[in-house]
Amino acid sequence: MGDGYCFTYVRGLALEEVATRLGGRLGESTPMTLEELAGVAYSRYDGKNMFFGAVAIEDWVLLVEPLGSLGVTEEIILPLSARTRLVSQYYLDIKCMDYFYWIEDGKIQLEFPYPERYSEKMPDELAETMQRIDSVFPPHAYPHEGPAFLLAESLTGITLTPQLLEESTYLCGGIPSPR
Repeated sequence: MGDGYCFTYVRGLALEEVATRLGGRLGESTPMTLEELAGVAYSRYDGKNMFFGAVAIEDWVLLVEPLGSLGVTEEIILPLSARTRLVSQYYLDIKCMDYFYWIEDGKIQLEFPYPERYSEKMPDELAETMQRIDSVFPPHAYPHEGPAFLLAESLTGITLTPQLLEESTYLCGGIPSPR
């Protein structure tokens, strides 16, 4: 998934509830590995539908999109975050685009489309994480090179590793793109 990905974390909801909020169903899907998910996503990509895999990790549902932007489409993620926390990170290599969202109950707490801009204010909850990022990464590091992963880990408690992604089994679904 080096060409692009979108990881979206939703806290406290069951897999089926996340799918229902998205307007889809997971019950009919076949469990897949990350490699299978990526293969299907690439073969089904038509620009009109958003294909994703979902897996429960602790108190979170992780949505994985090898291609797509479900997790950074505000028309989708703002309602999906109702009464919960949502964190998403997106990267597209061909345009060197990075996006990051932290949303609480439909209210954006932090967002950045890099390199265009960062949020004007940095929430106090992330002060320690930002100090860590500043001490580990060079100035102006692209978020997908590590900073976005540290922010997501700080907000979710989940360390997203290649091993975690590769060893998980995903239930897959798709929804029409709102655009």
